[in-house]
Amino acid sequence: MTTTTAESTTAPLWAKVIDHTRCIGCHACTTACKSENEVPLSVTRTYVKYVDTGYFPNTRRSFQVTRCNQCEDPPCVAVCPTASMHRRPDGIVDFDKSICIGCKACIAACPYDAIFINPEDNSAEKCNFCAHRLDVGLEPACVVVCPTEALLVGDMNDPLSKVSQIVHRDAVTVRRPEKETRPKVFYKGADQVTLDPLAARRPDGGLFMWSEQGDVSHQVHSGHPGPHNSSAAAVLSYDVIHRAPWDWRVSAYTFTKSIAAGAYLVPLVLGWLGLLPFTGELWGLQAPLVAMVGLMLTGGLLVWDLDHPERFWMVLFKPQWRSWLVRGGFVITGYGGVLALHLGLTFMGRGDVTPVLGWVGAPLAIMTAIYTAYLFAQARARDLWQSPLLPAHLFVQALLAGAAIITLITVSAGTPSSVTALFRLSLAAHLVMALGEASMGHPTAHAKLAARAMTHGSYAHLFWVAMPLGVIALVFAASTPVIAAGAALASLLMYEHAFVQAGQSVPLA
Repeated sequence: MTTTTAESTTAPLWAKVIDHTRCIGCHACTTACKSENEVPLSVTRTYVKYVDTGYFPNTRRSFQVTRCNQCEDPPCVAVCPTASMHRRPDGIVDFDKSICIGCKACIAACPYDAIFINPEDNSAEKCNFCAHRLDVGLEPACVVVCPTEALLVGDMNDPLSKVSQIVHRDAVTVRRPEKETRPKVFYKGADQVTLDPLAARRPDGGLFMWSEQGDVSHQVHSGHPGPHNSSAAAVLSYDVIHRAPWDWRVSAYTFTKSIAAGAYLVPLVLGWLGLLPFTGELWGLQAPLVAMVGLMLTGGLLVWDLDHPERFWMVLFKPQWRSWLVRGGFVITGYGGVLALHLGLTFMGRGDVTPVLGWVGAPLAIMTAIYTAYLFAQARARDLWQSPLLPAHLFVQALLAGAAIITLITVSAGTPSSVTALFRLSLAAHLVMALGEASMGHPTAHAKLAARAMTHGSYAHLFWVAMPLGVIALVFAASTPVIAAGAALASLLMYEHAFVQAGQSVPLA
């Protein structure tokens, strides 16, 4: 390892070169990393992927050492709500397990699938260049053990370091440069069939070298069972599977959040338009009460999804303000306060004040509905979620969920025509946007494959039940409002689950 020269006063900027002209695929780096960092079985900070290319006897095997890329602009740091993931002054992206809440947002954000939840302590971790060793002048464990000197670590600010010389002199590449994270792990002589996780097909029957990896629920590995991006005859021969970070609880949370926002917004907007009175039980009690219940369910699902639920308070009391998990947490808290005040004023007989309160409640309700779009946008690894129309779509979904709930609340007394009109309008808009998302062209292969998983893959059964249910709701909206509202809510929940899970179905490593 070459450190900063004695004459230089510039702080080090650590980087790695992985020389695949030297790598022999021995997995010594993997085992050394596990030993040094006490990484348990079933998870890895680094591993070596194998891809076989060609037809016998004209074949070759390519390796790729896969790990955290120590980004200059790390998405995991921006999205982490407590700054557990943080970038050190020397360029190393490190982590602090003591403040990790296990939200898995960093996993959703990482374009390289390099982060995992340690099953022994339920905290996020990854390769950190063995920072504890670098800090005392030692090389990382993987560098020390590599028998062919395929792994090099060095200071990019030191022109005499091998890493700096190779990066500035030789042809090197990085993984997924289109994500603009500016990685500090450079690959020399790497094969595109390994660098691109979609370039090789998965082996038939899920039969990998040393293992069987069938279709395991909520887990993803490289390659693709259908068309792939390489013109070569490339097949994945060894890989590890990764768990998709967000399960059905996140899908359900987007649904309950739509109800929480829409139940308050619908009577408020219609009241401002003069189409519903601000007097009466619907506005004074029923709508804010349903919104509060929806918000409580949303909060419960969010906390339940944490691997450290006992630390949920850190989102509000140890916030990292760039994270939309933090911003959303404060939005939801503020919205909950408005709903509580609304209900309190109603019980005190001051319902006349609540329409004025709507000037504060409306922006908070809208942000409650749409902030998830900005959280998904911070998950830069998931291309399907990067649509600029997602905030508008979430707002439409909130109006739809709110109108459906208000329809169910008021059906015994006769649903107001204005609610029915808004229900039909928002439902039609949602169906158009959902079908548009499924049928339109997508700018990247990852987005295209995720959309295909939603419409023709693992989640197609949900999507193609949700869309006809939505049409049925539209047809029966005027004649049978209970059936229409129930069908619309079921349709919305199925679509949300298909969209959230399909976005995580494309391999990243």
